Amino acid sequence: MKSILLILIVAFAGTACTCCNSAPLFSPENDDSWTLFQFSQDADIRGWAVEDDAVMGGSSKGRFFINEAGNAIFSGDLSLENKGGFSSVKYSFPLVRVSACQAIVLGLKGDGKRYQLRVESTPKGPHAYAADFETSGDWQTIEIPFADLHAIHHGDWLDLPGYPGKTMSGIQLLISTGKAESFQLEMDRIWLK
Repeated sequence: MKSILLILIVAFAGTACTCCNSAPLFSPENDDSWTLFQFSQDADIRGWAVEDDAVMGGSSKGRFFINEAGNAIFSGDLSLENKGGFSSVKYSFPLVRVSACQAIVLGLKGDGKRYQLRVESTPKGPHAYAADFETSGDWQTIEIPFADLHAIHHGDWLDLPGYPGKTMSGIQLLISTGKAESFQLEMDRIWLK
């Protein structure tokens, strides 16, 4: 009887951990800052993965690595061959509650091109939430309020409510300029506030 009760408790605990309310809550490290990822020479970037248009037969090539300064470099070449034209880098992580936050902030140096930030509210959800941002060629702090993140699926904007700002399980940075050209984005930190 005790064994059956223990099995039931363990099974219930396992299912409870998958619901949104049991996800850990981001808590501030200082006044109002929640670091999502701090790049450095010692940073473990195995959770980051490049996703190019090769999944659709395209031939764009993106790369993601840490440079000598300890910053992340997302760079590559866009190609329009075979109806391609995009490259992205995605960071997936265990579901966390972000209800105490209102924006995602990127510390980066771009190349003057437009990029897109995508946020996943749950793992393998039916769609993501996205907002475009411009880079200047200099170091910038790009702040994207949760209210500016709109529903998107495979590049199509959806007529659905925007990002609810309750949970998060991944972010993605994407470039698609409509041109065959090179790109480079350098990042030092991504955080929530």
